[in-house]
Amino acid sequence: YVSLENSLLFASGSWRVNTLGNNAITELAKVLANQTDLQILVEGHTDNVPYKGSGLVKDNWDLSVMRATSIVKILMNNKGLNAVNITAAGKGAFSPLVANDSPENRAMNRRIEIILSPNIDALMDLLD
Repeated sequence: YVSLENSLLFASGSWRVNTLGNNAITELAKVLANQTDLQILVEGHTDNVPYKGSGLVKDNWDLSVMRATSIVKILMNNKGLNAVNITAAGKGAFSPLVANDSPENRAMNRRIEIILSPNIDALMDLLD
């Protein structure tokens, strides 16, 4: 389980990963490429402040999905990772860590979580 604050990765209201975040995800991808039996779930989370953008992204649901997808695309730059084992998901504002009642708490809720789990098929093959 890896949790990354949005401030490390994105500017406010953006899904474009900054240089520092890109470097961190690239390094993580190097480690994950050596673990071929893992399923990787990338979840985007937002606070509950309504998104005020226009165009493709309409709300926090969209923003959380775009952020998760941006991270997956960086992971996929590492040819050692298999796209079959990676999923991007947007959770919007609906899985907060803490109450969205202060700027500090809202910042905690804006995050990317990368959840690693064993590939059940590979695990079952080992058991057989």
